[in-house]
Amino acid sequence: MISIHKFTVNPFQENSYLLSDETGECLIVDAGFFTRPERHKLAVYLEASGLKPVGLINTHCHFDHLLGVEYLRGKYGIPFECHSNDAFWLQMAHDQAASFGIQMDNPAPADHLWEEEQEFHFGKSVVKIIRVPGHSPGHVVFYAPDEGFVLAGDVLFYLSIGRFDLPGGDYHQLITGIQEKLMVLPPETVVWSGHGPETTIGFEKMNNPYLV
Repeated sequence: MISIHKFTVNPFQENSYLLSDETGECLIVDAGFFTRPERHKLAVYLEASGLKPVGLINTHCHFDHLLGVEYLRGKYGIPFECHSNDAFWLQMAHDQAASFGIQMDNPAPADHLWEEEQEFHFGKSVVKIIRVPGHSPGHVVFYAPDEGFVLAGDVLFYLSIGRFDLPGGDYHQLITGIQEKLMVLPPETVVWSGHGPETTIGFEKMNNPYLV
């Protein structure tokens, strides 16, 4: 059974997540941990919970979701993975961050790139990797059907959707992907987004002004 824990971090109020199961293994998703207190809080939580990080995985590679990746990859000696179509953002992270007044170095290349939709295994658990481009060309979501939740990154928010005006963004792709890959999930599916509060598929289907 997968458990989920949310940390809201960095100046952009980005949501980073831990996925863990009964083995104690955990994944760090969209590691935006930027400040020393944010990184300390994560370390304290991991130690107190007896969790062992085994991987860093990203829904997409905009810089606010990368701010803690290189630090955590070095600290815990764990691999970083993302979709191949978003790998170009890794070489743009410094410049993208600088445009918002944030100092960061470009992360090293990903240790593994996904090329298609697949399953990701950790501990005794499985999450499905579903590609939903439009906010960025390699954006994916992580779906845990047995636990009834999806980590939607910056594709779907509470009563909103992701931006589509950044390099590689596409409004038609975004809306089509949301309708065909997210809105078909059970209505009670909890949506954990890259920013803001959680919501559900059913609520967004009935109330989101971009989808109604």
